[in-house]
Amino acid sequence: MSDTFNAVLPAEWAPQSGIQLTWPHAGTDWAYMLTEVQACFAAIAREIAQRELLLIVTPEPEEVKKQISATVNMQNVRFMECETNDTWARDHGAITMLDSEGASLLDFMFNGWGLKFASDKDNLITRQAVEAGFLNGRYVNRLGFVLEGGSIESDGLGTLLTTSECLLSLNRNGQMSRDEIEDYLCSVFHLKQVLWLNHGYLAGDDTDSHVDTLARLCSPDTIAYVQCTDTQEHYEALHQMEEQLKTFRTLNGNPYRLLALPMVDKIEEEGERLPATYANFLIMNDAVLYPTYRQPENDQRAKEVLQEAFPEYEIVGIDCRALIKQHGSLHCV
Repeated sequence: MSDTFNAVLPAEWAPQSGIQLTWPHAGTDWAYMLTEVQACFAAIAREIAQRELLLIVTPEPEEVKKQISATVNMQNVRFMECETNDTWARDHGAITMLDSEGASLLDFMFNGWGLKFASDKDNLITRQAVEAGFLNGRYVNRLGFVLEGGSIESDGLGTLLTTSECLLSLNRNGQMSRDEIEDYLCSVFHLKQVLWLNHGYLAGDDTDSHVDTLARLCSPDTIAYVQCTDTQEHYEALHQMEEQLKTFRTLNGNPYRLLALPMVDKIEEEGERLPATYANFLIMNDAVLYPTYRQPENDQRAKEVLQEAFPEYEIVGIDCRALIKQHGSLHCV
Protein backbone atom coordinates (compact mmCIF):
# COMPACT_ATOMS: atom_id res chain seq x y z
CA MET A 1 0.00 0.00 0.00
CA SER A 2 1.31 3.45 -0.90
CA ASP A 3 2.23 6.11 1.61
CA THR A 4 -0.95 7.50 3.12
CA PHE A 5 0.67 10.23 5.17
CA ASN A 6 -2.09 12.62 4.14
CA ALA A 7 -4.86 10.12 4.82
CA VAL A 8 -7.89 11.42 6.69
CA LEU A 9 -10.94 9.84 8.27
CA PRO A 10 -13.60 11.96 6.57
CA ALA A 11 -16.51 13.51 8.40
CA GLU A 12 -19.93 12.17 7.49
CA TRP A 13 -20.71 15.48 5.75
CA ALA A 14 -17.84 14.94 3.29
CA PRO A 15 -18.97 14.24 -0.31
CA GLN A 16 -20.11 10.63 -0.59
CA SER A 17 -20.67 8.34 -3.55
CA GLY A 18 -23.28 6.09 -2.01
CA ILE A 19 -24.85 4.40 1.00
CA GLN A 20 -25.19 0.74 2.00
CA LEU A 21 -28.27 -0.97 3.41
CA THR A 22 -28.17 -4.61 4.53
CA TRP A 23 -31.74 -5.81 4.03
CA PRO A 24 -33.88 -7.68 6.59
CA HIS A 25 -35.02 -11.19 5.68
CA ALA A 26 -36.66 -14.19 7.35
CA GLY A 27 -33.30 -15.47 8.61
CA THR A 28 -32.73 -12.35 10.72
CA ASP A 29 -34.09 -11.33 14.12
CA TRP A 30 -36.72 -9.35 12.20
CA ALA A 31 -38.59 -12.51 11.18
CA TYR A 32 -41.49 -11.88 13.61
CA MET A 33 -42.18 -8.40 12.14
CA LEU A 34 -40.69 -8.70 8.67
CA THR A 35 -43.35 -6.83 6.70
CA GLU A 36 -43.26 -3.89 9.10
CA VAL A 37 -39.47 -3.50 9.06
CA GLN A 38 -39.16 -4.03 5.31
CA ALA A 39 -41.60 -1.15 4.82
CA CYS A 40 -39.31 1.04 6.93
CA PHE A 41 -36.26 -0.02 4.93
CA ALA A 42 -38.15 0.70 1.71
CA ALA A 43 -38.90 4.23 2.95
CA ILE A 44 -35.22 4.77 3.72
CA ALA A 45 -34.21 3.30 0.36
CA ARG A 46 -36.62 5.62 -1.44
CA GLU A 47 -35.12 8.73 0.14
CA ILE A 48 -31.53 7.60 -0.48
CA ALA A 49 -32.02 6.51 -4.09
CA GLN A 50 -33.71 9.81 -4.94
CA ARG A 51 -30.37 11.46 -4.24
CA GLU A 52 -27.47 8.99 -4.32
CA LEU A 53 -26.38 5.49 -5.25
CA LEU A 54 -27.68 2.79 -2.92
CA LEU A 55 -26.02 -0.58 -2.39
CA ILE A 56 -28.43 -3.19 -1.03
CA VAL A 57 -26.78 -6.26 0.50
CA THR A 58 -29.15 -9.24 0.64
CA PRO A 59 -29.25 -13.01 0.10
CA GLU A 60 -32.47 -12.54 -1.93
CA PRO A 61 -32.14 -9.61 -4.40
CA GLU A 62 -35.13 -10.61 -6.52
CA GLU A 63 -37.40 -10.60 -3.47
CA VAL A 64 -36.16 -7.13 -2.44
CA LYS A 65 -36.74 -5.82 -5.98
CA LYS A 66 -40.37 -6.84 -5.67
CA GLN A 67 -40.65 -4.92 -2.39
CA ILE A 68 -39.19 -1.63 -3.64
CA SER A 69 -39.36 -1.34 -7.42
CA ALA A 70 -42.70 0.50 -7.41
CA THR A 71 -41.50 3.32 -5.14
CA VAL A 72 -37.69 3.49 -5.40
CA ASN A 73 -35.52 5.00 -8.15
CA MET A 74 -34.04 1.69 -9.27
CA GLN A 75 -31.51 3.36 -11.57
CA ASN A 76 -29.60 4.32 -8.43
CA VAL A 77 -29.80 0.88 -6.78
CA ARG A 78 -27.14 -1.84 -6.91
CA PHE A 79 -27.67 -5.32 -5.41
CA MET A 80 -24.99 -7.45 -3.81
CA GLU A 81 -26.11 -11.01 -3.16
CA CYS A 82 -24.59 -12.58 -0.06
CA GLU A 83 -25.52 -14.25 3.20
CA THR A 84 -26.16 -12.00 6.22
CA ASN A 85 -26.88 -12.43 9.94
CA ASP A 86 -28.61 -9.10 10.50
CA THR A 87 -29.04 -5.60 9.11
CA TRP A 88 -26.79 -3.12 10.96
CA ALA A 89 -24.63 -1.92 8.09
CA ARG A 90 -23.27 1.04 10.06
CA ASP A 91 -21.44 -1.40 12.30
CA HIS A 92 -20.36 -4.20 9.96
CA GLY A 93 -19.64 -1.95 6.97
CA ALA A 94 -16.29 -0.65 5.75
CA ILE A 95 -14.80 2.48 7.32
CA THR A 96 -13.45 4.71 4.56
CA MET A 97 -10.27 6.76 4.68
CA LEU A 98 -9.25 9.17 1.95
CA ASP A 99 -5.82 10.24 0.74
CA SER A 100 -4.30 11.74 -2.39
CA GLU A 101 -4.64 8.43 -4.23
CA GLY A 102 -8.28 7.78 -3.35
CA ALA A 103 -10.11 5.61 -0.85
CA SER A 104 -8.93 2.95 1.56
CA LEU A 105 -11.64 0.63 2.85
CA LEU A 106 -10.80 -0.48 6.37
CA ASP A 107 -12.34 -3.79 7.42
CA PHE A 108 -12.44 -4.02 11.21
CA MET A 109 -13.67 -7.00 13.19
CA PHE A 110 -17.42 -6.91 13.87
CA ASN A 111 -18.21 -9.26 16.75
CA GLY A 112 -21.90 -8.60 17.36
CA TRP A 113 -21.41 -5.67 19.79
CA GLY A 114 -19.14 -7.53 22.17
CA LEU A 115 -20.19 -11.14 21.42
CA LYS A 116 -23.89 -10.52 22.11
CA PHE A 117 -25.17 -11.76 18.73
CA ALA A 118 -24.04 -13.95 15.82
CA SER A 119 -21.94 -11.98 13.35
CA ASP A 120 -19.97 -14.55 11.33
CA LYS A 121 -21.68 -13.70 8.00
CA ASP A 122 -21.91 -9.94 8.55
CA ASN A 123 -18.19 -9.81 9.35
CA LEU A 124 -17.40 -11.09 5.83
CA ILE A 125 -19.52 -8.55 3.92
CA THR A 126 -16.91 -5.81 3.48
CA ARG A 127 -14.26 -8.12 2.01
CA GLN A 128 -16.83 -9.68 -0.34
CA ALA A 129 -18.08 -6.24 -1.42
CA VAL A 130 -14.58 -5.06 -2.32
CA GLU A 131 -13.63 -8.30 -4.07
CA ALA A 132 -16.85 -8.21 -6.12
CA GLY A 133 -16.28 -4.59 -7.12
CA PHE A 134 -19.29 -3.13 -5.31
CA LEU A 135 -16.97 -0.97 -3.19
CA ASN A 136 -14.09 0.74 -4.95
CA GLY A 137 -10.90 1.34 -3.02
CA ARG A 138 -7.90 -0.36 -1.46
CA TYR A 139 -8.98 -3.12 0.90
CA VAL A 140 -7.21 -2.83 4.27
CA ASN A 141 -7.47 -5.76 6.68
CA ARG A 142 -7.96 -4.45 10.23
CA LEU A 143 -9.68 -7.58 11.52
CA GLY A 144 -7.33 -7.74 14.50
CA PHE A 145 -9.22 -4.86 16.13
CA VAL A 146 -12.93 -4.77 17.02
CA LEU A 147 -14.60 -1.53 15.91
CA GLU A 148 -18.11 -0.57 14.79
CA GLY A 149 -18.84 2.46 12.63
CA GLY A 150 -21.55 3.64 15.00
CA SER A 151 -19.03 3.94 17.82
CA ILE A 152 -16.96 6.75 16.28
CA GLU A 153 -17.53 10.27 14.93
CA SER A 154 -14.94 12.21 12.92
CA ASP A 155 -14.69 15.92 12.10
CA GLY A 156 -12.46 15.15 9.10
CA LEU A 157 -9.68 17.29 10.61
CA GLY A 158 -8.20 14.88 13.11
CA THR A 159 -10.74 14.80 15.96
CA LEU A 160 -12.49 11.57 16.91
CA LEU A 161 -15.50 11.54 19.26
CA THR A 162 -16.31 8.23 20.96
CA THR A 163 -17.57 6.70 24.21
CA SER A 164 -15.55 4.97 26.90
CA GLU A 165 -18.25 2.40 27.62
CA CYS A 166 -18.14 1.03 24.08
CA LEU A 167 -14.50 1.23 23.09
CA LEU A 168 -13.26 0.06 26.48
CA SER A 169 -15.69 -2.87 26.61
CA LEU A 170 -13.91 -6.04 27.74
CA ASN A 171 -15.64 -8.07 25.02
CA ARG A 172 -14.20 -5.94 22.23
CA ASN A 173 -10.50 -5.16 22.73
CA GLY A 174 -10.22 -6.08 26.39
CA GLN A 175 -6.55 -7.01 26.07
CA MET A 176 -5.73 -3.33 25.45
CA SER A 177 -5.68 -0.40 27.88
CA ARG A 178 -7.38 2.92 27.13
CA ASP A 179 -4.01 4.47 26.24
CA GLU A 180 -3.20 1.59 23.91
CA ILE A 181 -6.58 1.87 22.20
CA GLU A 182 -6.18 5.63 21.80
CA ASP A 183 -2.66 5.19 20.38
CA TYR A 184 -3.99 2.59 17.94
CA LEU A 185 -6.84 4.84 16.79
CA CYS A 186 -4.49 7.81 16.38
CA SER A 187 -2.08 5.72 14.33
CA VAL A 188 -4.69 4.14 12.05
CA PHE A 189 -6.87 7.23 11.53
CA HIS A 190 -4.08 9.88 11.69
CA LEU A 191 -5.82 11.65 14.58
CA LYS A 192 -4.79 14.73 16.54
CA GLN A 193 -7.18 14.18 19.46
CA VAL A 194 -9.69 11.65 20.79
CA LEU A 195 -12.62 13.01 22.79
CA TRP A 196 -13.84 10.30 25.17
CA LEU A 197 -17.41 10.64 26.41
CA ASN A 198 -17.49 8.94 29.80
CA HIS A 199 -21.23 9.38 30.40
CA GLY A 200 -24.53 8.85 28.63
CA TYR A 201 -26.66 5.82 27.92
CA LEU A 202 -30.09 4.82 26.61
CA ALA A 203 -32.14 2.08 28.26
CA GLY A 204 -32.52 -0.92 25.95
CA ASP A 205 -29.35 -0.17 24.00
CA ASP A 206 -27.35 -3.25 22.91
CA THR A 207 -24.31 -1.36 21.66
CA ASP A 208 -22.75 -0.27 24.98
CA SER A 209 -23.54 3.38 24.25
CA HIS A 210 -22.56 3.93 20.65
CA VAL A 211 -21.81 7.61 20.17
CA ASP A 212 -24.27 7.80 17.24
CA THR A 213 -27.12 7.31 19.69
CA LEU A 214 -25.95 10.13 22.00
CA ALA A 215 -23.86 12.91 20.42
CA ARG A 216 -23.00 13.70 16.81
CA LEU A 217 -20.55 15.99 15.09
CA CYS A 218 -22.47 18.19 12.62
CA SER A 219 -19.54 20.42 11.58
CA PRO A 220 -16.00 20.91 12.92
CA ASP A 221 -17.38 23.15 15.70
CA THR A 222 -20.91 21.82 16.31
CA ILE A 223 -22.20 18.82 18.26
CA ALA A 224 -25.88 17.81 18.43
CA TYR A 225 -26.64 15.71 21.49
CA VAL A 226 -29.54 14.13 23.35
CA GLN A 227 -30.68 16.28 26.26
CA CYS A 228 -32.81 14.83 29.04
CA THR A 229 -34.91 17.26 31.08
CA ASP A 230 -37.05 14.56 32.74
CA THR A 231 -35.48 13.66 36.08
CA GLN A 232 -36.38 10.00 35.74
CA GLU A 233 -34.32 7.14 34.30
CA HIS A 234 -31.76 8.84 32.04
CA TYR A 235 -31.37 12.23 33.64
CA GLU A 236 -28.17 11.77 35.62
CA ALA A 237 -26.16 10.02 32.88
CA LEU A 238 -27.27 12.41 30.13
CA HIS A 239 -26.80 15.48 32.33
CA GLN A 240 -23.24 14.36 33.09
CA MET A 241 -22.70 13.82 29.35
CA GLU A 242 -23.96 17.35 28.66
CA GLU A 243 -21.60 18.79 31.25
CA GLN A 244 -18.65 16.89 29.79
CA LEU A 245 -19.50 18.06 26.26
CA LYS A 246 -19.19 21.62 27.55
CA THR A 247 -15.56 20.90 28.50
CA PHE A 248 -14.57 19.57 25.06
CA ARG A 249 -12.55 21.82 22.75
CA THR A 250 -12.01 21.90 19.01
CA LEU A 251 -8.51 21.63 17.59
CA ASN A 252 -8.46 25.44 17.62
CA GLY A 253 -9.07 25.41 21.38
CA ASN A 254 -12.64 26.70 21.20
CA PRO A 255 -15.68 25.21 22.96
CA TYR A 256 -18.16 23.44 20.70
CA ARG A 257 -21.49 24.93 19.75
CA LEU A 258 -23.86 22.48 21.43
CA LEU A 259 -27.34 21.88 20.02
CA ALA A 260 -29.73 19.95 22.27
CA LEU A 261 -31.96 17.33 20.65
CA PRO A 262 -35.10 16.38 22.59
CA MET A 263 -35.35 13.09 24.42
CA VAL A 264 -37.91 10.77 22.83
CA ASP A 265 -40.87 10.09 25.12
CA LYS A 266 -40.78 6.56 26.51
CA ILE A 267 -41.57 3.81 23.98
CA GLU A 268 -41.94 0.29 25.34
CA GLU A 269 -42.30 -3.18 23.88
CA GLU A 270 -43.53 -5.90 26.24
CA GLY A 271 -42.57 -3.75 29.22
CA GLU A 272 -39.05 -3.03 27.99
CA ARG A 273 -37.97 0.52 27.16
CA LEU A 274 -36.64 0.88 23.62
CA PRO A 275 -33.59 3.09 22.87
CA ALA A 276 -35.30 5.64 20.63
CA THR A 277 -33.07 8.64 19.86
CA TYR A 278 -33.03 11.59 17.47
CA ALA A 279 -29.21 11.55 17.41
CA ASN A 280 -29.31 8.58 15.04
CA PHE A 281 -29.57 10.66 11.85
CA LEU A 282 -27.82 10.11 8.51
CA ILE A 283 -25.95 12.94 6.78
CA MET A 284 -26.12 12.71 2.99
CA ASN A 285 -24.72 15.07 0.33
CA ASP A 286 -27.66 17.48 0.38
CA ALA A 287 -30.06 16.04 2.93
CA VAL A 288 -30.19 14.73 6.48
CA LEU A 289 -32.48 11.77 7.09
CA TYR A 290 -33.60 11.58 10.71
CA PRO A 291 -35.74 9.11 12.65
CA THR A 292 -39.24 10.05 13.79
CA TYR A 293 -41.36 8.18 16.34
CA ARG A 294 -44.88 9.52 15.80
CA GLN A 295 -44.40 12.04 18.58
CA PRO A 296 -45.36 15.23 16.67
CA GLU A 297 -43.95 17.77 19.11
CA ASN A 298 -40.64 15.96 19.63
CA ASP A 299 -40.33 15.01 15.96
CA GLN A 300 -40.81 18.64 14.93
CA ARG A 301 -38.40 19.97 17.57
CA ALA A 302 -35.73 17.50 16.44
CA LYS A 303 -36.20 18.66 12.85
CA GLU A 304 -35.77 22.29 13.89
CA VAL A 305 -32.56 21.51 15.77
CA LEU A 306 -31.15 19.59 12.81
CA GLN A 307 -32.10 22.41 10.45
CA GLU A 308 -30.10 24.74 12.70
CA ALA A 309 -27.15 22.33 12.57
CA PHE A 310 -27.43 21.87 8.79
CA PRO A 311 -28.89 25.10 7.38
CA GLU A 312 -28.10 24.22 3.75
CA TYR A 313 -29.58 20.71 3.91
CA GLU A 314 -33.06 19.29 3.42
CA ILE A 315 -34.16 17.64 6.69
CA VAL A 316 -36.28 14.54 6.02
CA GLY A 317 -38.03 12.51 8.71
CA ILE A 318 -38.62 8.76 8.41
CA ASP A 319 -40.80 6.81 10.83
CA CYS A 320 -38.37 4.44 12.57
CA ARG A 321 -40.63 2.92 15.21
CA ALA A 322 -40.04 -0.44 13.53
CA LEU A 323 -36.25 -0.20 13.81
CA ILE A 324 -36.14 0.48 17.54
CA LYS A 325 -37.93 -2.81 18.22
CA GLN A 326 -34.53 -4.39 17.54
CA HIS A 327 -32.77 -1.64 19.52
CA GLY A 328 -31.36 0.50 16.69
CA SER A 329 -32.51 3.32 14.47
CA LEU A 330 -31.88 5.01 11.13
CA HIS A 331 -28.13 5.71 11.23
CA CYS A 332 -27.49 2.21 12.62
CA VAL A 333 -28.89 0.56 9.49
